[in-house]
This record gives sequence, C-alpha cells and structure tokens, in this order.
Amino acid sequence: MKTSPTQRTLAVLRDQGYIAEVVERWNQFSKTRKDLFGIIDVLAIGNGETVAVQTTTASNVNARMQKMEDSPCLAYMRDAGWKIHIHGWKKDSKGQWICKTVDIS
Repeated sequence: MKTSPTQRTLAVLRDQGYIAEVVERWNQFSKTRKDLFGIIDVLAIGNGETVAVQTTTASNVNARMQKMEDSPCLAYMRDAGWKIHIHGWKKDSKGQWICKTVDIS
C-alpha cells in the first residue's frame, strides 16, 4: 500500500510529540478536496504551539508556497502565532522518504 505525503507528515509530527489531524475534507458532490482555510492539510498542537502544514511532493513546494502566500487567511494564522510549514516529500537515492520543511510563518 502506498503512503501519501499527508500520512508521512502525520507520522513525523506525532513522532515529534504533537497531536496531529488531517483537516482537509473530501466533497463528494464536487469530487474535490477542500483544505482548511483553502491552504492547510494537517493541523498539529503540542509543545506549546500550533503547527499548520500543507503537504505535497518536493517538486510542488514552490507552487504551494505561492498558493499560501496568495491566501488572505495566511496573515490571520501568522497573527495568531501559528507555525506554518510546507512539507515537500521525495525519495532519496536509497529509496528512503525525506521531507523538505519550509517554514513560512
């Protein structure tokens, strides 16, 4: 079974001591996914902070960063003191998954 970038992100955050949940939803009627505030896939709390994460493949990190920067909701998250990350996943030369984390807080 293939592991999605979202599932890998959940595992990493939970290993770091966070309680993490998927906050994107499937809309059966339109057959589309809807991210929290249009830009967040995973929300995590713990270690005295809130972390909002957009997960993707490593090749799509820049596109996701632009999408998030264009969102009016990003300023509210920053004002609330949330950490805002993009997790870009790819396999290394040994076939191991690695995560490129970009902090746009």
